Amino acid sequence: AREAAMLAGDHTIDIGTRDVDVPLSDRGEQQSMALGRWFATLPAERQPDVVLTSPYLRARHTAEIIASSAGFSRDRFSLVVDERLREKEFGVLDRLTTIGIKTYHPDQAEFRRILGKFYHRPPGGESWCDVILRLRSAIEMISREYCGERVLLVCHSVVVLCMRYLLEHMTEEQILAIDRENEVANCSVTSYEYDDSTKPRGKLNLKLFNFVAPLEAAGATVTSKPDAKVAAK
Repeated sequence: AREAAMLAGDHTIDIGTRDVDVPLSDRGEQQSMALGRWFATLPAERQPDVVLTSPYLRARHTAEIIASSAGFSRDRFSLVVDERLREKEFGVLDRLTTIGIKTYHPDQAEFRRILGKFYHRPPGGESWCDVILRLRSAIEMISREYCGERVLLVCHSVVVLCMRYLLEHMTEEQILAIDRENEVANCSVTSYEYDDSTKPRGKLNLKLFNFVAPLEAAGATVTSKPDAKVAAK
């Protein structure tokens, strides 16, 4: 919706519903099934014990399709909805294209230019730092409640990048450089593996980032644009 609006020079994005209620597209369903079938090929010791998902309708549907296509048994794993994994909130910029933001909220366009998107918080919305703050809480809960288990998070592109920022102890410059160089693909896999050889606490090592081979192998179209983008991330 956003791309069509931008190409048409529109100021607003017509999605007809709240972003949280936007359903998964047919293409998204195909991508989810392809990823689920990939999980099914993994040995049991590499499959998730628990799936945490954003409460957004399209994310929950993605999680359910992955679990079903992978053949995950509900006796063996849990599916948990966690609002801290939701998309970045855009506040007054919701449903506005870049042109619309400059037209209706020129002050916010200027603030974003000066502050950068890592720190800029539109009225009623979130900065990347705000997303990071709620993810710190989610990571603490995961460490406490799912210690020793394999956890799959079904979330959104900004959340993926903010998780990388946290888990890899990055700087603003480092994570924004990654953001500039990579569009996080829909249904791509980013994964970490725990290494206990690093004393005293051990560490999580990045194993995969933006991994789309399961989609390509299944012939599913790889896309890097969300099903419904509601503002500039």
